[in-house]
Amino acid sequence: MSKGVFYDSVCAYFDRAAKHSKYDAGTLKQVKNCNAIYRMQFPVRADDGSIRVVEAFRAEHSYHRLPTKGGIRFSRMVSLNETVALAALMTYKCALVGVPFGGAKGGVKISPRSESEGFRERVTRRYTAELIRKNFIGPDIDVPAPDYGTGEQEMGWIVDTYKNIRMNEPNIYACVTGKPLGMQGIPGRTQATGQGVYFGLRSAMESTDVPKLLGLEPGLSGKRVILQGLGKVGFHAVKHLQNDGGALIVGISEQEGGIYNPDGLDVVALLAHRQETGSILDFPGAKNVDRAEVMEMPCEILIPAALENQITAENAPRIQAKIVAEAANGPVDQAGDAILRERGILVLPDLFLNAGGVTVSYFEWLKNRAGVSFDRMISRHEELNNREMVSAMETLTGQKLPESQRSHLVNGPDELRLVIAALEQTMTRSYNQIHDFWLQRELPDLRTAAFLMAIERVAESYTHHGIFP
Repeated sequence: MSKGVFYDSVCAYFDRAAKHSKYDAGTLKQVKNCNAIYRMQFPVRADDGSIRVVEAFRAEHSYHRLPTKGGIRFSRMVSLNETVALAALMTYKCALVGVPFGGAKGGVKISPRSESEGFRERVTRRYTAELIRKNFIGPDIDVPAPDYGTGEQEMGWIVDTYKNIRMNEPNIYACVTGKPLGMQGIPGRTQATGQGVYFGLRSAMESTDVPKLLGLEPGLSGKRVILQGLGKVGFHAVKHLQNDGGALIVGISEQEGGIYNPDGLDVVALLAHRQETGSILDFPGAKNVDRAEVMEMPCEILIPAALENQITAENAPRIQAKIVAEAANGPVDQAGDAILRERGILVLPDLFLNAGGVTVSYFEWLKNRAGVSFDRMISRHEELNNREMVSAMETLTGQKLPESQRSHLVNGPDELRLVIAALEQTMTRSYNQIHDFWLQRELPDLRTAAFLMAIERVAESYTHHGIFP
């Protein structure tokens, strides 16, 4: 499928929401358009000594807030249109969850799975140098992060390259997020997007009207879930849905095929099975099925957590889920979205649901700017307060708590607990705001509500902060 379909879908969703906006056409055009695009081609030495020319992109969609923020995708299929579409989604996503960044995105046309570590490092460092040369990276300019095909290792190479070129610049480690903990990363970043999906789904299912609208009992307990894409996002989403929400994970779809078990799958055991065998297939107790068919099997919640354009006009009529939870960026194209809406299937839009990653990236950026971890200033103070409170309770009641329970109650929060609590608050508050906005403005669906809320927040920044001359 053409990557232009993804870009067209993002534009279509924008236009559908913009019809309900109070802002004039000129302001809306500025919000919609991409501010700057850098398309580059650079030589990199291959392992055999030959020279390969690598094509890459960086799109900075909106300067209403600085720095801009967005991941870097390594894929042979990445394109300029896809990069711009992802950058636009980042703008709206940040505005929606109250993260003060503009949107950006990067793409490098290599296949990370088939390339050596040495070649990936040379590509990453050269790409970083190109971004520096054109002022497309910096703590106050544009802050990359991991995306499909990249991770902590690539972010470590980026910050190392940046600090060696810009060695006298302050806040060097804030030039990129998603770094290893040893390079001033932040705990919780790896699971942030997936755990954010869980918090978002939990908020929707705990509301009174959404389960009633879909003919479901409130809450996640017992709800059947099918996942497409057992990567970092998908795994952490279903792990928390299973362990914390009591949901039943009945199906998984991956590149090598699909599995289904109506009695449920142990996702931790499944991941171990895949790491051992290289495949999710032949998992004990599960039936092997075609990977496309898994998405169409009976469930309450379907979570596409892979790439864009996975639900289209071709397969949308066969989706049996009550809720499609967009853990990936753009997994439902505009034609598929229209069919799902006509069939009364609720779509929890990517614009909101996968914002956990950029939320925790924001926390990492703040930590790097401050030069201190979040727990260092408060953890001991909280512990002392808790000790006094517990001691007072023991004195008043004349009873002593067991040491294990006492220790649990008095310990001050570590950085991971603080990060996850802030992520939970962000996702819960954002869902409630979108839900209320949806009802108050009498909008047709949650996606339109999310886009319109984001559009108006970006437009307000442009018009109220004197950005227009």
